[in-house]
Amino acid sequence: MPVWLTLVDALCIIVQIAAIAIGVYQIAISLFSLKSPKQSVYQSPQKRFAIVIPAHNESQVIAPLIANLHELNYPNNLYDIFVIADNCDDLTADVARQAGATVYERSTKNNRGKGFAIAWILEQLKQQPKIFDAIVFFDADNLVSHNFLTVMNDKLLNGKQVVQGYLDTKNPFDSWVSVSMALSYWYTNRMWQLSRKNLGLPCALGGTGLCIDQTLLQQLGWDATTLAEDTEFGAKCVTMGIIPEWAHEARVYDEKPLTLAASMRQRLRWMRGHFRCSERYTLPLLGRGLRDRSWAKLDAAVYLFQPTSFLIIFAAAITLLFQASGSTPTWLSTIFSIIPPWVMISLNFLVILQMVVALILDGVSWVAFLAIPLFPIFTLTWIPVILTALFTRKNNTWNHTVHTRAIHHHELQSAEAKRL
Repeated sequence: MPVWLTLVDALCIIVQIAAIAIGVYQIAISLFSLKSPKQSVYQSPQKRFAIVIPAHNESQVIAPLIANLHELNYPNNLYDIFVIADNCDDLTADVARQAGATVYERSTKNNRGKGFAIAWILEQLKQQPKIFDAIVFFDADNLVSHNFLTVMNDKLLNGKQVVQGYLDTKNPFDSWVSVSMALSYWYTNRMWQLSRKNLGLPCALGGTGLCIDQTLLQQLGWDATTLAEDTEFGAKCVTMGIIPEWAHEARVYDEKPLTLAASMRQRLRWMRGHFRCSERYTLPLLGRGLRDRSWAKLDAAVYLFQPTSFLIIFAAAITLLFQASGSTPTWLSTIFSIIPPWVMISLNFLVILQMVVALILDGVSWVAFLAIPLFPIFTLTWIPVILTALFTRKNNTWNHTVHTRAIHHHELQSAEAKRL
């Protein structure tokens, strides 16, 4: 075999080993999720918050969120609610005002999208007579646990500058798609996010339920304008040595799409933004992580590489199938020709086992366990999403996800009580 083919073959094996190693690394990290957060006695309210809600045509769902925010277990004089009616052509602004929020209306043909809207509102808030200690971001379709600001106040007083709340779902059992997405969040909340908190590693930011210290925002500014502004801001923070903190006890309930098409459009937007962030930050994080001997920076680089790793394993599996049928060159090796099949089967079984453990530890409804067999099918739908995102990652067009589930917080609590 020519030398260059040998080199290509060796490179393929090395890349596949790296992808497998990342999967094993995540399984090892997840062992530290078994330690649950301790019940905390929270410090008295001191911090003043600006709650910011970017909203594009969200008149159907924004009123329940604002009503929910007015009921938080936190002094009303220590937080204000601001809605960005961003290029709306419905009644979002009127509905938000009637619900008791301060509304800023933004209309522009350029710089459309959530990241740009946030940058714009932060400039407007500088004109406010009140001085805020932190900015909290929610999406218009959300609901929020009543202790949310109490937890954020405590984290800020303990010196944390970036805090991410638990990402829950307000409509998990509406369809097989919404429950599959809910399962993925329940799994990552426990096995990815909490485990990293317990190890002192950075959590991944989720774009909503996010609290940022105002002083830090003034220092860094807000230039996170990719389609994954949360991932971008988080990577920027870790690069500078700031560790985002996970708050497992403060929950934000997000509306998940009901159909596979809507879900894939939403995930395509996320992955396009993720790949752009990966291009910009993975190598700098790796370099600084090695230079500074910083596990946090190396871990953040691994997170940015995850979608690529997923594609590598999938490509290796497809190559093996084609080789078995005699359709591809036999010189092209796959990791599966080195690692026994039972090892890969065991790793996949461990992921399912982790999901079961995560649901049990976080007290998720028993109904969710019935949906676990659907999850592998949903996972396969990530393949076309990630592949498309990889080749269209420079497309920065923001595609709006329609929200219609106008659930109030007391209805959410009642629904949970009935399921348990």
